[in-house]
Amino acid sequence: MLTETLQRMADARGGVIGVEPGLVIEPDASWTPVAELPRQPYTLLKELMDETAGRWNAPRHVGAALFWKTYGYWHTLPMALGWALDGRVPIMRLAETYFKVSDAGVTIAATRVSWASGARAIGDALEESQRPLVEAINALAKVGERTLWGSTAEAIAHPLTSIVPGDYMRLLKEIGRPVDGLIEPVGDGYFRRTCCLWITLPDVEPCGSCCVLRPQRRPAASARPRS
Repeated sequence: MLTETLQRMADARGGVIGVEPGLVIEPDASWTPVAELPRQPYTLLKELMDETAGRWNAPRHVGAALFWKTYGYWHTLPMALGWALDGRVPIMRLAETYFKVSDAGVTIAATRVSWASGARAIGDALEESQRPLVEAINALAKVGERTLWGSTAEAIAHPLTSIVPGDYMRLLKEIGRPVDGLIEPVGDGYFRRTCCLWITLPDVEPCGSCCVLRPQRRPAASARPRS
C-alpha cells in the first residue's frame, strides 16, 4: 500500500520525489551511503550544506538547516505514511540507506528495508538514522538541534495533513522526544514552534507553517479587584 502511494506521488510530480517509490535499490555509482555524511571531518556533509547555501545565496548555517529540511522530510515521510495507511512502518537503517542529489533536492533509498509497527519503531528509527546527522549538522554549522528536529516533526505532520489523513499529533506524542511539542495544531492546519530558517532569506514569503505566522495567544485577563 505504501509503495503504491509513493508511486502515485511520483507520477503526479513528474517523477520529482525524494524517495524511491519502491524504497529498495541496488546502488550504482550515482548513489552515496548516507553513513558517509556524519563521518568526521564531515567533508561530504559540508559540500551538501554549501551547495544548498549557494543555491539560495544563504549563509552556511541556513544552507545546513534547509538541507536537513529536505533530507529529513523524505526520510521521515515513508514512515509517517506507512503508520497512517496500514500501520506498517518501513525502517531504513543508517548503514543501509543511500542518497543522491536530484531535482527533489535529494532522493533516498535503501539496500534493505525492514518493517515494524507503532510509534516506538519510528522513534527508534529517528534515533538510529537521524540523530547522527542532526548532531553532525549542529557541530558543523551551529544550527540548534531543536530547530532541526522541528523539521522532522513537520515531516510527520505534513504528509498526514496533505497526502493521507492521520492523527499526527497523537503520533508525535507517542514518539515523544525529540519531536513531541514542536508542532501546534491551529484550526485545520498546524504551525511549527521552531523555524526552518527559510524566512531568513531575502525576498521570500514565509512557509505556511512558519512559527512567525503562528497566532499569538492573548494573556489571560487579570481578575479585577472587588470594589
